[in-house]
Amino acid sequence: MLGSALRLRILRLCLGEALSNKEIAERLERDPASVLHHVRRLVDTGFLRALPVRMSTRGGREVPYQTTGKSWTVEVHDPSERSSQADVMLRTFLEELDEAGGEPVHMSRLGLRLRPESREEFSNRIQEVLDEFAARDPEPDGEWWSVFYVMHPDRRGAP
Repeated sequence: MLGSALRLRILRLCLGEALSNKEIAERLERDPASVLHHVRRLVDTGFLRALPVRMSTRGGREVPYQTTGKSWTVEVHDPSERSSQADVMLRTFLEELDEAGGEPVHMSRLGLRLRPESREEFSNRIQEVLDEFAARDPEPDGEWWSVFYVMHPDRRGAP
């Protein structure tokens, strides 16, 4: 369902701001009909919700859409799907970084040698921080930021 960079970008755009299909298409520089297909799929699967119809700036009626937060709780268990989803998430992140001007504010890369229990502790602590901030209400006077986190095994010395 979320195996598309476009769908992930739609969800990010509609996080904290209700946007119409036309507004989404304009921001993504995409065809509104193509975007509407993805918006409808995201609504049908519960990732987006349609809000009450509103009047557009030109006096027409439009449906605004907003993220439900469901994507934060989706877990992928099938290893073949996990690899595909990781690829989509990385492509989405790179598209968004490029759109933001390509300059990360903070970036780190770290190699660690950990026993399984230490790796689990590290991973859990990072997830706790992400969950804590994801659960907070958006700060009305705050700026929007994106975070991408990945941890993978280092196959150094593996057969």
